[in-house]
Amino acid sequence: MTDKQLRLDIIDELDFEPSIDAADIGVAVDQGVVTLTGHVRSYSEKITTLDIVENVVGVRAIADQIEVRPIGAHITADDEIAKRVANSLTWNTSVPEDKIHVTVAKGRVTLEGDVEWRYQADTAVRSIGRLTGVTDINNHLKVRPSVKASDVSERIKKTLVRDAELDASGIRVVVHDGTVTLEGKVRYLGERRSAERAAWAAPGVTNVIDHLAVQ
Repeated sequence: MTDKQLRLDIIDELDFEPSIDAADIGVAVDQGVVTLTGHVRSYSEKITTLDIVENVVGVRAIADQIEVRPIGAHITADDEIAKRVANSLTWNTSVPEDKIHVTVAKGRVTLEGDVEWRYQADTAVRSIGRLTGVTDINNHLKVRPSVKASDVSERIKKTLVRDAELDASGIRVVVHDGTVTLEGKVRYLGERRSAERAAWAAPGVTNVIDHLAVQ
């Protein structure tokens, strides 16, 4: 696929998504590497844009230069954003709120602390990303499992095979001291992200090293 065709495919996908304003997003492609510029109205809109682009066949990598520009002249104060973040974490039963420390500066939320599972950190980020006023999130949460997982490699492989959107035949999984290394080839960036999520979902995983090549 040529870079020109890939760019057109990406623009078509963005135009088809009703929750974002694609007119304010610039797309450039060089050898399958996509650079996104421009601005969006919220952090959640930015994440939606990135999710769409990474699932387009032919995308090898993404350089994210999109700015978050809240609508209107009013900018939510940091203390108000901090309250919303705290409430969001409290209401979400999947997140151990007592182990997460939150700071907010100019709309940028920083999360620090320890969680037992990667999905807990991901859930915290997703819930905060939907809040009004948030312009960016620095996720410094560390995964520290309370128990060591057994047969992590086998569990990850089974998860990869069950994923209908993923061709697991070209992926190798190596596990050592909680670190999972993914090797092999995938068809597009979205498959690579799916493999990473499968690795992080396994118990006892504290780090994932992605050596997967996008064909």
